[in-house]
Amino acid sequence: MESTAHLLADAQRFGYVEADGVWLRPVLDQPARPIGLVKDTAEAALLYFAQRFGLLRTKVANTLATMEASENKGSFLMKVLHLKEQLKTYEGLGDFEDLQRQLVAAEQAMAATVAQNREKNLATKLGFIQEAETLRDSIEWVSASEKVKDLRQGWLKTGPVDKARAEELESRFQNAIQVFFDRRKAFQSDKKAMTNRVQARYLDLIQQAENLKNSDQFETTSRSLKQLQQAWREVNGTLPKKQASELWTRFRAANNHFFERLKTHIASQQAAGAPGAPASPEVLLARKRALAERAEALMNVPPQEAINHAKALQAEWKQVGTVRGEESDRIWQRFMVACDKIFELSALEYHLRKRTDGAPMPTNPAERARFRASTLRTLLVDDNQELATLRDNLANLSPSPANDAFRQMLQTKVRSFERKIRTKNDLIALFTQQAQAAG
Repeated sequence: MESTAHLLADAQRFGYVEADGVWLRPVLDQPARPIGLVKDTAEAALLYFAQRFGLLRTKVANTLATMEASENKGSFLMKVLHLKEQLKTYEGLGDFEDLQRQLVAAEQAMAATVAQNREKNLATKLGFIQEAETLRDSIEWVSASEKVKDLRQGWLKTGPVDKARAEELESRFQNAIQVFFDRRKAFQSDKKAMTNRVQARYLDLIQQAENLKNSDQFETTSRSLKQLQQAWREVNGTLPKKQASELWTRFRAANNHFFERLKTHIASQQAAGAPGAPASPEVLLARKRALAERAEALMNVPPQEAINHAKALQAEWKQVGTVRGEESDRIWQRFMVACDKIFELSALEYHLRKRTDGAPMPTNPAERARFRASTLRTLLVDDNQELATLRDNLANLSPSPANDAFRQMLQTKVRSFERKIRTKNDLIALFTQQAQAAG
């Protein structure tokens, strides 16, 4: 507690009594002004207003101390400005100029802190914008949506930036996330439309299968249902698991119903020994074995003529009928490899005619075989590069269900190139043997 003498001395230094009134001397660029009345003695009045000033000084000190201890000093700016204004009208006697110096210093310190914070906020918001613009073209809809949500929360929690840049930054950020959400909405609309198309296609195939399941035209209906089964596989559509399972159950039930009837019909026909009964598995295997042998014999036919025969044999193969078992699989492998060789030979001859531009091929059998083997090795380089690219694309493809159709397409291409490469290597070995045999 300040002594009465000291308070009175301060009061007399900054104020005075005149005509029963207490006056504050000129201060803060203001003229002298009355601040109260003398109710008892002049000294008592001066002491009273000195004590009032002490209250204001304590309030300023407490405010500045609290501000100094706070992490968010900028939030005290309005309090400091209010106290500065209060100095001009406060009814007290004391060193107002000292209080103003303290408040001005605090205001300047806050201004510097605010400027630093706004620079930090600017860097933070530019980082948010960069992330938002990176996510703008993403197709990882689930994970990207979560990231955009986090960016929005971070943006809202980040303090202000300089007013001159605030609108521009806000516009860039909002535009980036709006582009993402617009693309996501368009994708979801396309996905829904695609799902509807896939569902409609499956339902159509189910309807066709159910229309055929009670048919007595066993041979033609069997072929038709197998074509429907192939068409089902080629839909390559993605549906919710439960829905896909329900549709497949209906389709399979219709097929199973017919083929159970077909099995019963075949058994009854065989038991009765009726003419024209369906061929036994042994007969069907013999027919397929003969087709494989005919396909293998096409290696001795000129390529352009052989390719037409191979296509005809493939069509004939489809008409033979289905036989299950390892022997059937082995015969199918023979047939497929033989046809692949014919198609690769035809492609090789076309390449050679184009490459030599009409120039004659080597007439010596050994040279001709070596030339063909060499050309196939050159073509293999491109095939292996293409296969490596396809495998890389497949390995790097996101496991998202949205990519299932594209993944199946890549897998089909990979298998196709693996077959092409195996066939070329078989032909290289064949031509090498021919060259060695021809000397």
